[in-house]
Amino acid sequence: MKQEEKTIAKNRRAFHEYEVLDRYEAGIELTGTEVRSLRENNCQMTDSFILIRNGEAWAYNIHIPPFGHGNINNPDPDRKRRLLLHKRQLRELDAAMREKGMAVIALKMYFSPQSLVKLEIAIARGKKLYDKRESMAKRDTQRDIERSLKERGRQA
Repeated sequence: MKQEEKTIAKNRRAFHEYEVLDRYEAGIELTGTEVRSLRENNCQMTDSFILIRNGEAWAYNIHIPPFGHGNINNPDPDRKRRLLLHKRQLRELDAAMREKGMAVIALKMYFSPQSLVKLEIAIARGKKLYDKRESMAKRDTQRDIERSLKERGRQA
């Protein structure tokens, strides 16, 4: 039986603001109390992004509140956190960030089947206002289609 990953937090706003082009899985360097806080499903990823500095990837604006039963050694909840990636992946991300209009963003944080905290990151391009309207219209029409098919199934 395959074990499922346990989602901690999703960055829903990212799918509205950006067009996702390529996805990567990255490990994240955390302290013990941060992992305990994540086990209580405490995490906020809105406006989070990744920067490449000196050959290392850093995650910014990921808010992990202090562990409730922790002590005075709890780290800063909004500190930057190092991501664990292969050198080839770092080079690809760095090359993508150098292009105009491209960004590297965090999509979701989850526990892997081996109970490791992983971060799904993506190379993304910012959407224009008309792209956002277009994707909202597609979502609305898809919802209407599903609703009508559901109604049709009830009548039969």
